[in-house]
Amino acid sequence: MLYPFYAYINYFLRSRNQYGVHSPFVYDYITKGLMNPDMKATETVNLYRKALLSNNTQIDVTDFGAGSRVFKGNRRVVADIAAKAGISGKRGALLSKTIRYFKPATILEIGTSLGISTAYMASAAPEAKIYSLEGCPAIASLAKHQFAEFNFTNIDVVVGEFSQTLPSVLKNKTYDLVYFDGNHQKEPTLAYFLQCLKAAHEDSVFIFDDIHWTRPMEEAWMDIKNHPSVTVSVDTFSWGIVFFRKGQVKQHFRLRI
Repeated sequence: MLYPFYAYINYFLRSRNQYGVHSPFVYDYITKGLMNPDMKATETVNLYRKALLSNNTQIDVTDFGAGSRVFKGNRRVVADIAAKAGISGKRGALLSKTIRYFKPATILEIGTSLGISTAYMASAAPEAKIYSLEGCPAIASLAKHQFAEFNFTNIDVVVGEFSQTLPSVLKNKTYDLVYFDGNHQKEPTLAYFLQCLKAAHEDSVFIFDDIHWTRPMEEAWMDIKNHPSVTVSVDTFSWGIVFFRKGQVKQHFRLRI
């Protein structure tokens, strides 16, 4: 798929490092959070990943999203999913550092998959309550087993199509951090964003995965960062991160991290 390549060239030419950031809030997030070596992920997460990479069980995957870029059929080997579709070590480390920096007490993840990203978050915030949504029963079952094996007791996996499960986990709740990684298509992404706004507060953090995967996902990202409720947005190419800090001038940053 060539689109991400061209999107990256455009991003690279327009992005800056931390020295080009004229926002104390974002600068501190980068230097004290993302670049802080003391906020690295725990060894437990590495063991969690290794366990999946050695699991040659075949499962039937039900995909309600945009489909896979690397798999052609629905019958897949767990180790292959972990290797090809799981969050990378670099991105997982950034997720862990983000969690440790902002210290969210309530987290919502849209798209559990095998739970590698969930494990990064649960390890970084063991006292937080994490709700993770997964559409495929087989994958959800495997993730639940993994969480139990590694004693991640602060995760509640909610199984079913997001159109049905998302309203239930948003009802009468607020979330400090929401991680969107379940359906990389424009319309569902925008729909989930608008629904989750009802559960956001001034200090909430929303993270969107693969915002440059396709042109429609870039369009979704443009709509999200330009939404009136968003005051600060950060584009790391892999992620789009938005904040809702009241009283702050609207700013957008493209950062090389």
